[in-house]
Amino acid sequence: MHVKKRDAYMAPPSIQPIYEVRARRVDNELQVEIWQVPSSSSPHVTVPVRVAGLAGRNLEVNQIRIFKRLRDAGIRLDVMPVDGMRVPIAEAAALRIALMFRVLAPMRSRAAMVQVAEGIEEMPREEAAYWLGMAVHRKNPRRVLTALRVLLTTTAR
Repeated sequence: MHVKKRDAYMAPPSIQPIYEVRARRVDNELQVEIWQVPSSSSPHVTVPVRVAGLAGRNLEVNQIRIFKRLRDAGIRLDVMPVDGMRVPIAEAAALRIALMFRVLAPMRSRAAMVQVAEGIEEMPREEAAYWLGMAVHRKNPRRVLTALRVLLTTTAR
């Protein structure tokens, strides 16, 4: 036991934040959320923080696209028992999915949702991280998310 503690102590700290996917069913409706959990790389996070989530109609409209992203990250919601599921996810996948959840949550137009989702998938990792950071850490994130929606739904991208 002493060796185990020493090995854990000597292990280099993780330099990336730790995220997890949480999924559950409420009234036969799937809810999927991305959470940031405490880690040595993010000392300001002392308790798990919900970054983004999607449920209901907007999740159903984009379900295939989101499940594909999750499957690419090694998470299979279509075959796993979902109730209360918590699975770690890599930072790169988490930030793109979280951005997609944040932008798509208030939308109503299916055509605009498809354009926005495609635009987010085409974004480089750094750009997606920038937009998610702006959406999470701004005083009024609605303006940031609206600006992103406008940029991604214009006809001449």
